[in-house]
Order: sequence, then structure tokens, then C-alpha cells
Amino acid sequence: MTTTVPAGGTRSRAPNLADAAGPAACPAPNLADAAGRARGSDYATLSRQVKRAGLLARRPGYYWAKATTNLLLLAAGWAAFALIGPSWWQLAVAAFLAVAFTQTAFLGHDAGHRQISGSKRVNALLGRLHGNLLIGLGYGWWVAKHNRHHAHPNHVGRDPDIATGALSFTRQSVRARRAPGVWLARRQAWLFFPMLLLEGFHLHLAGARALFGRGATSRANASATTRLIEGGLLLAHAAGYLTVLFWVLDPVQAVGFLLLQQGLFGLYLGCSFAPNHKGMPIFGRDHRSDFLRRQVLTARDIRGGRITDFAFGGLNYQIEHHLFPSMPRPNLRHAQALVRAFCTRNDIAYCETSLPGSYAQVLRHLHAVGGPLRPELEY
Repeated sequence: MTTTVPAGGTRSRAPNLADAAGPAACPAPNLADAAGRARGSDYATLSRQVKRAGLLARRPGYYWAKATTNLLLLAAGWAAFALIGPSWWQLAVAAFLAVAFTQTAFLGHDAGHRQISGSKRVNALLGRLHGNLLIGLGYGWWVAKHNRHHAHPNHVGRDPDIATGALSFTRQSVRARRAPGVWLARRQAWLFFPMLLLEGFHLHLAGARALFGRGATSRANASATTRLIEGGLLLAHAAGYLTVLFWVLDPVQAVGFLLLQQGLFGLYLGCSFAPNHKGMPIFGRDHRSDFLRRQVLTARDIRGGRITDFAFGGLNYQIEHHLFPSMPRPNLRHAQALVRAFCTRNDIAYCETSLPGSYAQVLRHLHAVGGPLRPELEY
């Protein structure tokens, strides 16, 4: 269900997307209760259970093995690129490297949440190497943005992930649209997956703009040394990536490789993050709720096994991840049973659905939000 909750806990209801999703539907959350009563002790109780189970302990062996394997995948991809030479078969290498880049981004994500090491410096180093150097994404910019999202997921005016941009996630943002944004919002459900092909380019540009932009906002959250390090790593990645492409391939092939590799990278990354919160309840600007319910009610888990865990980098356990951001990735699956049972005992709606069901809810939400801009239909 997609519900916008204004101050006071009352809510205006959009079409029930969960019902339309059939067997993937999630239970309707009691949002008025979440807004009306603060229950910080509930989270403390759950935290003690998780700690007693040892699920917050670091897993250095797992992460060293994961990072080593990922580096070998990147090395294999670039070795194949060098061996194949100027050929359109390089498009297969581009697709392989799109997957390797996304897996690298997942490791940068874990470093940003300090899941890998107990040392802030070690995590920052690993995050910058995996983000800025290996795949060209601004680590510092992303961490600042992502932390705001984690603090207030799906909260209007606080969560940057639902701020007005290419897509509209609330009726209010749709009504504020002007051409050509109106045209886009009317069709955003149909254009969602094609637009994800541009997500990689957007992330590259946003990270670079945050580091090299002239505005004070882009520089306020980082020291000069940090900007120098991150900027140098970003430039090293861009120079190395473009030099290799245009040195080995002819210009047309190089451009084709770049567009396919970055496009599939953005698509994979976007498809990994989209099922987590989109189509879940959205809180109004003045809404207040306790941390536990704020995190659980706005997120959904994706059912699956080890392959799903690998493909989504652990983000398929989004509820557990939001409740315990520093929990190492391999522990999330073990925490799920504890969290789900706790939510059941405390009458907190816990959403777990299939991957197709989650995408269906996302698309139906986007379609419903754009409804007022389609006068030929009745909303």
C-alpha cells in the first residue's frame, strides 16, 4: 500500500498497489499508531536480541574474500578487453564489467555503513578505493546523501531519494511539475526502467559536481584534504577508463562500449535499490514516529536464496539493513527471522515480497502518482 501520512497520523490513500500485486502483497501498516506513540524501548529490546545472537560482530574474513574475488572479476574483465582488442565482441565484455562495477559498488556501500571494519579510517579508505577509483563514483557525496536517506526513509522533505527529480514519488511533487516534466510524469511508470539506463551517468556527474562544483554546499561537508584525495581518485579513474577505451578501440566502438557498460551498470544498480522503498508508505513533512516503525514500515524485503543475496548485495534484506546499518552483509539473512518474529509479536507490519511483486508495486505507484496529469482517466 502506498500512503502519504501528514502531521497527526491521518492519511490520504492512493490506489492500493499491494492488493493489485496479488500474492506479493504486504500487510497494511498501522501508520496512525506509528505516528501517535513513541516506542523507543521496542527497538532497544530488539537490539539486545540481535547483539546476544552475535549478529553485529564484524566478518573480516568474508569481506576480504569478497573484495579479493571482486578484484579478480574486474581484472578478468579488463584482461579480456585487452586480449580481444578492437572488436564488437567487446560489448560482451562491457556487459560483464557492468556486473563487476555493480558488485564493486555494493562493497563501497558496505564500507560506507562501516560494516567491513571497526575502524572509520579503514572503511573510508576501502570506500574511496572501491567507489572513486575503481568505478568512478563519489564516495563522500554518496555517504552524505545516503545517511540522510537512512535517517528518514520515505519522509517528504528529508529523504533525498524521494526529492523532486526526474521521477515524482508524491502527488504534491507531480502537481508542481512544469513542461517537460509533466510529459515525463504522465509516463514515468513506462519510462522507469529505460531511465535507469542513465542512472550510472547521473551518479558520476553528481559525485563530480559535489567535489568540483563552485557552490559552498558542495564543499561544506568535506575537508580540503578529503576533496583532494577523492577528486584525485575520480580523475584517475576517468582518465584511465577513457584512455583504455579509446586506445584499444576505434572511436565508434569505444563510444558503444561506454554507453552499454555504463547503461547496464546504472540499470543493475537502479534495479537493486528500487524494490527497497519505492511504493511503500511515504510520510508527510511533519510526521513523527519512533525509529523502529519508521524503518520497518517504509521498507520491504525481497524473498530469495543465495543467488538473490549475491545479485542484490544483501539489499534484499532492506528492513534488517535499515534497522542495523552497520550489520555485516552475511549476517542480515540470519537477523531476518529475529526481526520478523519481533514485528509479528508487536503488531508491526513486516513487508516481504517476491522480486516481480516488488517491481509491480513500484510501477503501479509511479503510475498512480502521475494520475492527476492524465485527464483522460478518472482519479
